[in-house]
Amino acid sequence: MSNSPTAEVILVDTDDNIIGSMEKLKAHEQGLLHRAFSILIFNDAQELLLQQRALNKYHSAGLWTNTCCSHQMPGETTMEASIRRLKEEMGMSCELFHQFTFIYKAELENNLIEHELDHVLIGFSNENPVINEEEVMNFKWIKIEHLQRDMKLHPENYTVWFNLIFNQHLERLNSYLYHESLQKRNF
Repeated sequence: MSNSPTAEVILVDTDDNIIGSMEKLKAHEQGLLHRAFSILIFNDAQELLLQQRALNKYHSAGLWTNTCCSHQMPGETTMEASIRRLKEEMGMSCELFHQFTFIYKAELENNLIEHELDHVLIGFSNENPVINEEEVMNFKWIKIEHLQRDMKLHPENYTVWFNLIFNQHLERLNSYLYHESLQKRNF
């Protein structure tokens, strides 16, 4: 299975050049920089679709996070991996738009280190997901201002990478949503 701890991830340098591949769990144990992606799906009400990670995940179990996140496999583009995992985790498909990348390193439970060059993608859908319960235990649509308030009060309820995306890149997300809203009104 492509999302198992034994699946291969793509090791990269800080410029996103491929330098090899490694079993996912080993990359997290050694804290090696590898490619990942995070998808954020918004609806017409400008609500963000969040997922709550399943309790059987080997890290960050039960935490709320962005719509979908995972790793590209060797030989797979970021877009191919994003489309695949969105379907596998959330039972959804929609057009995705690459927004930006960022690098982060964080210590997790179980002596794991998340060190990722994360590609952030945005999409739009008004459909509710059909979640894969092996990956996701719950979902919700939430307004950005409500999410912002809850993340300030309870950051421990959210994944490390989602806290970083949301807190460090909220202005980018708001700008994109505003631009998309204007485009829709011009049709």
